[in-house]
Amino acid sequence: MNARSEGSKRRGKRIAITLVVLAVLLGGLAAAGGYLWSQFGDRISLAMGWTSNDYEGEGHGEVLITVTSGQVGADVADTLAEADVVKTSDAFYELLLEQDPQVDFQVGTYRMKQQMSSQAALDALQDPANLMELTVTIPEGMAAKDALQRASDILGIPMEEFDAAIADPAAFGIPAQFPSVEGFLFPATYTFEPEDTAHSVVQKMVDRMRQALAEHGVAQGDEWRVLTLASVVQREAGSNLDDFPKIARVFQNRLDQGVLLQSDATVAYGTGNTHTVWTTPEERADASNRYNTYANPGLPVGPIGNPGDVAIDAAVHPADGPWMFFMPINLETGETVFSETAEQHEESVARLGEWCEAHRSQGGTRCD
Repeated sequence: MNARSEGSKRRGKRIAITLVVLAVLLGGLAAAGGYLWSQFGDRISLAMGWTSNDYEGEGHGEVLITVTSGQVGADVADTLAEADVVKTSDAFYELLLEQDPQVDFQVGTYRMKQQMSSQAALDALQDPANLMELTVTIPEGMAAKDALQRASDILGIPMEEFDAAIADPAAFGIPAQFPSVEGFLFPATYTFEPEDTAHSVVQKMVDRMRQALAEHGVAQGDEWRVLTLASVVQREAGSNLDDFPKIARVFQNRLDQGVLLQSDATVAYGTGNTHTVWTTPEERADASNRYNTYANPGLPVGPIGNPGDVAIDAAVHPADGPWMFFMPINLETGETVFSETAEQHEESVARLGEWCEAHRSQGGTRCD
């Protein structure tokens, strides 16, 4: 998969923004310049060479990175940045654009380090010794269809065979209350054997989830409630793990008081969109979507993804608190505000709107 054709727009936009901001600052418009510096100061620092958007050295620790079929250079750059393998996706992506011949990445899971220079990361991805054969990493919150597609891509087992295998969830010992295998595929790194089949791959994931449920003390018969709630928490939570039990408490308080959950993540899942939590008013009004918690009371009909240990623990042990609302106000840091009243919540909604406006002005897409 090549990256060269995508680069000029991103680089040109950054240079243009930097020149505009410098012109304003040098023109003596102190108030406007101060505001723009708060918005674009990091880009000016990069352009002037005061700071760097790249780490130095070979990195430390170990992290597993999966390259999937169909990913292009920008996707790989984003994956590395999200895992803190590289400092920024831009630094890695720009390095890709300089390569001749263009870089092709082999699908699979790679052993990497955190905080590597972009060059070190690129070298590691091109070193066959770092490629883990028949190893599949399923991240927390990934939907079943995406997890199995990833397994299909890496293991070479046709997706049609996975579809046939999961048609009967009960064949894996999944309780009848679950509408599908969703929620029962534990997110982890798996190493499979050449003789593994679609059925055996799914069974190993289900068995690992049963192990996790036992470790968290989930009683038999309570799997559906716990995994459904945990999956919603997993999809709605940001990167701050301390927020998970607080978010679980918000949803539990709403359930206890008969208040609609109003989770956009559940609505999006019901529309078939597993990669976002953004929804439209029309989607939120559609009661025929059985996962729509704006239009239907209680938990959705089943899990909306595969939760990990932190989310499961949060569902089993919600934090103590009176909150009825939560709202992220910074989608990059994951900062979230918890509120007791609708008025407080609306203030947080306004703060998110302001953040999104500034984010879009910088070319960001997190609010799209």
